[in-house]
Amino acid sequence: MHAYRTHDCSALRKADVGTEVRLSGWIHRKRDHGGLLFVDLRDHYGITQIVAEEGEGDFATLDGLRVESVVTITGKVVARSDETVNVDLPTGEIEVRAEGVEVQSAAAELPMPVFGDAEYPEDIRLKYRYLDLRREKMHANIMLRSNVISSIRQRMIGQGFQELQTPILTASSPEGARDYLVPSRVHPGKFYALPQAPQMFKQLLMVAGFDRYFQIAPCFRDEDARADRSPGEFYQLDFEMSFVTQDDVFAAIEPVLEEVFKEFSDKKVTAAPFPRIPYREAMLKYGSDKPDLRNPIQISDVSDHFTDSGFGLFAKLVAAGNVVRAIPAPGAGSKSRKFFDEMNDWARSEGHAGLGYIKITDGEPGGPIAKNHGPEATAKLVEALGLGNNDGVFFAAGKADEAAKLAGLARTRVGTQLDLIAEDRFDFCWIVDFPMFERDEETGQTVFSHNPFSMPQGELEALETKDPLDILAWQYDIVCNGVELSSGAIRNHRPDIMYKAFEIAGYSREDVDRDFAGMIGAFKYGAPPHGGSAPGIDRIVMLLANEPNIREVVLFPMNQRAEDLMMNAPSPVSERQLKELHLKLDLPKAKTAPKAAETMIKPRDDGGIQ
Repeated sequence: MHAYRTHDCSALRKADVGTEVRLSGWIHRKRDHGGLLFVDLRDHYGITQIVAEEGEGDFATLDGLRVESVVTITGKVVARSDETVNVDLPTGEIEVRAEGVEVQSAAAELPMPVFGDAEYPEDIRLKYRYLDLRREKMHANIMLRSNVISSIRQRMIGQGFQELQTPILTASSPEGARDYLVPSRVHPGKFYALPQAPQMFKQLLMVAGFDRYFQIAPCFRDEDARADRSPGEFYQLDFEMSFVTQDDVFAAIEPVLEEVFKEFSDKKVTAAPFPRIPYREAMLKYGSDKPDLRNPIQISDVSDHFTDSGFGLFAKLVAAGNVVRAIPAPGAGSKSRKFFDEMNDWARSEGHAGLGYIKITDGEPGGPIAKNHGPEATAKLVEALGLGNNDGVFFAAGKADEAAKLAGLARTRVGTQLDLIAEDRFDFCWIVDFPMFERDEETGQTVFSHNPFSMPQGELEALETKDPLDILAWQYDIVCNGVELSSGAIRNHRPDIMYKAFEIAGYSREDVDRDFAGMIGAFKYGAPPHGGSAPGIDRIVMLLANEPNIREVVLFPMNQRAEDLMMNAPSPVSERQLKELHLKLDLPKAKTAPKAAETMIKPRDDGGIQ
């Protein structure tokens, strides 16, 4: 008999009754029924119930152990009585009578329990992540992640992609988020950077003649945490293809995503080809470049309806070049005024001026806007929006960008408040035709609005003849249920176009040659047209697991302050290590607490007190 196990804890069935077996695992739960001890023994695969009777075998040993101790149990498989069968367990028709108990590792008192679904503070969960990962839900999430990656890998290989690995230590790039820097011991004063993405390397692979590349790539960015973004590192399905158009890239990745989501979920999944929504249309209809299409609400521009309107506030805004966006609220006419007032209060809490509204009850529009806009004009507005007899509509007014942002947030909130979002679907779409450039509001300069290495639509001719703000790029994002899974592009593979694009964004030829030496140099020796994308693995699994936070699908995540509480990272290093790296620390001075009077009274610009 094997030293530790003849079966795993999910394997035994009624056909095994009478067999002598050996199982090893963790004591998941104990129940003492007066001289009869029931133990749920758990391993990676499942749970088997162990029974020990007082006075037999090693009852005392088993009885004295804490939960989460690791033991090896030897005994015979017996059938459970009909009334004690557990239909929720694959092993629920049998149990093992413990004849021998060997303690492999006794557990100390736990800082957090493994059994049960109770929620615990994040700092405790992350500090004792190895315990957190023993919990059923977390274990299932990580196994889902593993299986999703395996499925993606097989599907990419099946489409003729080669899995290749790009460097982890590379050069810092002036574009994108902050780099994580690694000091060089043998090159004093110089630093490597951990890759924010394999962007340049995968393009260089195309220049090198590899036609279809992919990898499950680690990426490192020194940026703040969000619910859908881990600080520090994340993984993405990075892929690139040569001699392709945008349509070819879409055709390659759409079936992979569609089939993976079908494989690991019972929800309806958008069938390929996925809908394509131009960026400007997305910002108008959804107020976002990552729209949740499960929400049926579409935003409309109704600025023209308020030209010379009796509702003076909107009329003045429109006359000054601002816009008014309408967010329908189907069925909201039956809601009380409190619903509409709370939406207005919410908008103000988000830093906006507020949300106007019209409430239609039994076909009669009401509210300040309807009253001042006038019956005839209001009727035209209601008809244009296709509103029903008991609907409502909210209005966001202001500069185009601000109104779009508020309207998008309001669309999401209204959809949620009115239970309009279809929870049984994964709705995919592509956002396409991103602007190549945008105007920096602070400096007034023209800057890249997305990926600077994208091919402009119209290529060199567009860069030389069009207003930069009118130039579109072959850039695209793939979105699922309001979550951006990735950005991508058909790349700019021609040096002349690259120099011109960067010139418009304020870079000299010398800047490009210095900052992007590897890529621009390679393009001068023959580069194929190429493009790709990089859907985020963490976000894919988060959606499939129906988790609100990405930390629930990552093995060992950091907290929101980019700290690993389990390994105590980041941590100080010794003077010897710093000396080896030719580094000296210049730490910020500790802040001293202000005096009580200073915290209570501050001078105002006008000499008064605030």
